[in-house]
Amino acid sequence: MAIFQGKSIKKPTGGRDVRHRGKKKFELGRDPAETRIGDKNLRKIRTRGGNEKLRLATENKISVVNPSSNKSETLEILNVIENEANPNYVRRNIITKGAIVETSSGKVKVTSRPGQDGVINGILIV
Repeated sequence: MAIFQGKSIKKPTGGRDVRHRGKKKFELGRDPAETRIGDKNLRKIRTRGGNEKLRLATENKISVVNPSSNKSETLEILNVIENEANPNYVRRNIITKGAIVETSSGKVKVTSRPGQDGVINGILIV
């Protein structure tokens, strides 16, 4: 189901705004990626102008930066502990930016946007 992301029908005053044209294809949004834990699986999406965007459907690894030592390492994601975007995402193990995931080294906060970038990066919470 496409989501309309164009101008609202209502004016700031609450009155109805008379539209001079209908909805356009470029004003439609897409369904969320809802990246889950599992073997790596990418989806290619054609975007405006013929460009491509990589959507991360599933992934079980995260690139983690340790702020104290400033070193980076790749760790396995065990499960999602907290997600401010939606409390139901924790139960469903869905990873978004800002989610806190559990790894072997401890808790990691996700800093990248898996549905937009196609990778999961994070920073170790000390």
